[in-house]
Amino acid sequence: MSTELTLPSDYTAVLADLKTAVRTTRHRAHRLVNTELLALYWRIGETIRARQDAGEWGAKIIDRLAADLRAEFPDMTGLRRSSMYYMRAFAAAWPADAIVQQPVGRLPWGHITVLLDKLDDAPTRNWYAAAADTHGWSRNVLAHQIMNRTHERLGSAPSNFPAHLDSPDSELAQQLAKDPYVFDFLGLSHGVAERDLEQALMDRLMETLRELGAGFAFVGRQVHFDVDGDDFYVDLLFFHVTQLRYVVVELKIGKFKPDYAGQLGFYVALVDDRLRLPQHRPTVGLLLCADKNESTVRYALGSTAAPVAVATYTYDSLPASEREALPSETQVMSALTASVHIAGRSVDVAQYLSNEPPAQQ
Repeated sequence: MSTELTLPSDYTAVLADLKTAVRTTRHRAHRLVNTELLALYWRIGETIRARQDAGEWGAKIIDRLAADLRAEFPDMTGLRRSSMYYMRAFAAAWPADAIVQQPVGRLPWGHITVLLDKLDDAPTRNWYAAAADTHGWSRNVLAHQIMNRTHERLGSAPSNFPAHLDSPDSELAQQLAKDPYVFDFLGLSHGVAERDLEQALMDRLMETLRELGAGFAFVGRQVHFDVDGDDFYVDLLFFHVTQLRYVVVELKIGKFKPDYAGQLGFYVALVDDRLRLPQHRPTVGLLLCADKNESTVRYALGSTAAPVAVATYTYDSLPASEREALPSETQVMSALTASVHIAGRSVDVAQYLSNEPPAQQ
């Protein structure tokens, strides 16, 4: 006797529908729990803030509050002393209605602590909160984006988009072009060959896509085009799935030259003619170079018929002003090879920092 179960003809469709319902309900439940938790943390924080502003509570009272709440609710891990201060900062940074009306109210608590730790400016905090909510950034990605000052770089590359694209498409395309791009994850130094840079970007494709921005999908490297027997190769080709457009990326290890813009414009025209579909927005080009003269770029963009932008890239996540404040590698090495006097003995700095016992004199 056969034990095989005969399923109704519509079973697969019903199962798929119920799976979707379960996922949707779980997502809503998670959102609801998160909203209620943030509302609780805001209330605790506002209570502490109001009492402190009135001069009624000092640090010891907050310590006691954390201890009493933990004793009453030992299963809640978010009631530590340090959390109390985060809650106070949370209440001071956002009004109560932000929990239901602003993107910050849709973020996990760990994301909010990152925003509070790393940002003092309210508009900037809100920008990153909205970006993290929109793009689904993890906590680590959010911290990385803040460290690399993504909000300052986004859309800042000089371009000729307004001259060659209709509004609002030109504004959308402009948001694709950062300046500079930070490739600190590559572990490279200046002076590498273009092909080495290209290979490194491909070896770390996930990080490359993250730095380019949300919506970029990799299409190909050294994409070949045959133009009546002449061979041409696009360094990197991407497709932006939100804006529905191809993005041609050309890499140059040196300083920007005017003919680079013409070359990139030629590649943009090729992709637009050979690959672009009727439903796609116009193809744009992005030239990444190690350095550029703003005036030279402006003149070159003005004489280029294709929509292109020019941006620089760097391997340093710190801004120039902060990098200049750091000691050079030579200074660090000189300091490590120097000697200091400790307890009447001359000891090498490197030896002392490694916790090795000084050699007997």
